[in-house]
Amino acid sequence: MRVEQGCLLRIYIGEGDKHAGHPLYEWIVAQAHSKQLAGATVYRGLMGFGPDTRVIHTFKIERLAEDLPITVEIVDSQKKVEEFLTFIEQQIVSSLFATVQTVELRSVERRPG
Repeated sequence: MRVEQGCLLRIYIGEGDKHAGHPLYEWIVAQAHSKQLAGATVYRGLMGFGPDTRVIHTFKIERLAEDLPITVEIVDSQKKVEEFLTFIEQQIVSSLFATVQTVELRSVERRPG
């Protein structure tokens, strides 16, 4: 097992946020992939609010919610995460909220056979 110091970037946006006509979360993940970051995952929240909202967005069975909260998590080295965050902040016209924390990255190489 290989263990190294890394960084976790969490980006909090709304499901309805767009970039060039496409969902913002898709654009963020595509950019992370093209920049060869170690990994990215998108989570859709059941309930939440952000600094620019006046209502709590929630999923209710009797109606489909719109603009549910989305969290995009990206992991890599601190240097690559900081560079990526600077890049997306320069590209995005909508608001976003992000957190960065130090994490321990563990990777296990699978052995053949």
